[in-house]
This record gives sequence, C-alpha cells and structure tokens, in this order.
Amino acid sequence: MPASVLIVEDDANLRLTLEDNLKEQGYAVRVAASVAEGWQALDAAPADVVVLDLMLPDGDGYTFCKKVREKRLAARVLMLTARSLEEDLVRGFDAGADDYLAKPYRLRELYARVAALVRRGPAESAGAATHTFGPFTVDVATRAVTGPSGAVELTRKEFDLLVMLLESGGKVLSRDEILDRVWGDVVVDLHTVDNFVSSLKKKLAVKKGAAGFELKTVRGVGFRWVC
Repeated sequence: MPASVLIVEDDANLRLTLEDNLKEQGYAVRVAASVAEGWQALDAAPADVVVLDLMLPDGDGYTFCKKVREKRLAARVLMLTARSLEEDLVRGFDAGADDYLAKPYRLRELYARVAALVRRGPAESAGAATHTFGPFTVDVATRAVTGPSGAVELTRKEFDLLVMLLESGGKVLSRDEILDRVWGDVVVDLHTVDNFVSSLKKKLAVKKGAAGFELKTVRGVGFRWVC
C-alpha cells in the first residue's frame, strides 16, 4: 500500500503541481486549500506525511502543526515556507514540524525529504514507556513530563531530546548523534543542540549534583545524562 501524503497549500498552481508530481512518485495524494480543509482530510483518513504551507487563508502552519502534535496524530510534517530565518525555523520545529523546506525549492529535494519522512515511520512512538529521575516522571506515550510543581511544558524537540538522553544509558551523545536522532535529515547548526540542552536544563532546574541527576557537557564531544 503506497504511503499517503496530504498537501495543505492555498496556491492552486503549486498545489496541483505538487499533487501531480508526488502521485508520479507513487504516493497516495490528497489536497487541501485551507486549515479547515486540512482538518477535514485528516479527520476522514490519516496521512503518513503532511506537506504544509506556512501561510494559509484561515490560519497558519505553525498552529496547524502544533494541533497535529497535540492530537498525537502519527503524520510526519514537512513545512513549506518562503521564510528561512533561524527564528522561523526554530518556531516551526517547536510547533512539531519534522522537516522544513524554504521556497523556492527543487522538486528532487522535496521528493527526497518526503521519502526520508516516510522511512522514519509514524511520529508517535509505539514502544511507550515511563521514565523517572529525581522528582520527575516522563510518559513517552502521552509525551508528558511532570515534576514537583506539576506539568513541565517542553517543546516537541526538547521532549525528544530528553527521552534520547534518558534512554542513552549514561553514554556520551555527540551533537551529530543528537541531530540525527532528534532532527533527522533536517540541516541544523550544531549550536542548535547546545541551545536546546540549555533550555532543557532551565525547565528541569538541573543543577550540578542536585536531585540525583545531572546533564553534563563533555567538552569537545557532546552531552551525557547522569542519573
């Protein structure tokens, strides 16, 4: 059965071009011209990949993507946008996007990115587990983190990074390993990992030797979770 792709794009010419070309690549393709039509399509049937325009007539791609993640849908999300500033990239990933492609783009690159997302499989982990460290509990199935003061609000990438660290068994993880696992085929600067680690430390109030766990920076290599 071919992988399914939902295109949410308000530009009729671009929508038709994407639809025809992705069908030629062997995908089962559906299209939507707005946020409302996108949700109608996802309510009717799931998609393996959503190719999502950022600017839509009745909303924006960030909000759409965030809702996809809140509803724990399995679709991978490829954002299409004319914006390429770092803050826009970060905002897209924080909303739950799996990949980001700036317009104008080459069709061969889009094919490669869609294929990579299909290979990665469903966005939600089937092997749900619970992790505990110090006063915190992480539920992988519901993507929830709770601590002494209640729920800890993490972005999608922060959560994925935390789970990777917790499941590392104390191994030192290089920045390249983290980028490969958490960001996949997306081209992201290595310093992005440092920024997310720093944010994670602040949200978990990680301090050296406190609460029985620590997120250590191994100079010149990467990061190590000690629990």
